[in-house]
Amino acid sequence: MLLVVDIGNTNITLGIFEEKELLGTFRMTTKIARTSDEYGIFIRDLLLTRGLKPEDIEAVIVSSVVPNLMHSFKNGIIKYLDVTPIIVGAGTKTGIKIAIANPREVGSDRIVDLVAAYETYGGPLIVIDFGTATTYDLILEDGSFVAGLTCPGIRICANALWSDTAALPEVEIKKPDSILAKDTITSMQAGLVYGYIGQTEYIIKKMKEEIGIPDIKVVATGGLGKIIADATDEIQIYDSALTMNGLRLIYEKCKGKRN
Repeated sequence: MLLVVDIGNTNITLGIFEEKELLGTFRMTTKIARTSDEYGIFIRDLLLTRGLKPEDIEAVIVSSVVPNLMHSFKNGIIKYLDVTPIIVGAGTKTGIKIAIANPREVGSDRIVDLVAAYETYGGPLIVIDFGTATTYDLILEDGSFVAGLTCPGIRICANALWSDTAALPEVEIKKPDSILAKDTITSMQAGLVYGYIGQTEYIIKKMKEEIGIPDIKVVATGGLGKIIADATDEIQIYDSALTMNGLRLIYEKCKGKRN
C-alpha cells in the first residue's frame, strides 16, 4: 500500500492507496510545533482505525509547502512506518515541463495537481486549486507549465473580513440563495462567495483571452472549491482527489528512487 501526504499551510491531507484505488483520506491541522513522535503516532493510529498495520505501508510520498516541519514529519514516517519517504521537489520525475522563469520557486503542490490533471484530462488545461491560496495554472497540450496566478484564498478573505472589523461576526462560508442579502450574516456570505465567483470567472476569461484558447478545459480542486465550481459554468470539472492522485502518479514514475 502507498501513503500519500499533501502538507499545506492550513491542513495536512493523507491518503491511502491500494494499487490505484484510494481507500480513504484523513486531515490534520498544520502545526509546526509537533515532534516526530507526535506525527508518527498520529499516522499509526489513523492506519489502525482503518484496520491497517504500519507494516502494510510499503511506500510514502510527500508534497509540502511548509519546509519548517519536514524534519520532524519525515523522521516520524521513518521511525513509525520504517519507510523513507519520497519528497516531491526539484529533480523529482513528474513528466511536466516547467517553462517559467524560476522553476524552483514553483510549489510542489502545484506540480502535483498539474501531473494529475494533465494525465487524467489531457491538455491544454487551466488547473485551479482553491486552497489557503487559490492558484490558477496553465498547462499546454505538450505538458508544458507556462503560466500561473496566485490569489488569496476564500478563507483568507473571510478571516480578514471578520478579524479586521469590530462589529462583524465569524460566519460559515456558504453560498446564500440570493445575492440580495437582507441581514448581516447573509450579506457577508453573499459578498464572500459571489465576490469570489466573480473573481474566478474574470480570471478564467482573461486567461482564455490572452492564451487565445477560448474553449480550454478548466479543472478545479481543493477545500472550498466545490462551492465555486458548482456556481459557474467556467469550471467544467471539480476533482476532490486531484492532489492525492497526482502524488500516486508521481510515485509510480519514481518507483525505486528516494530523495
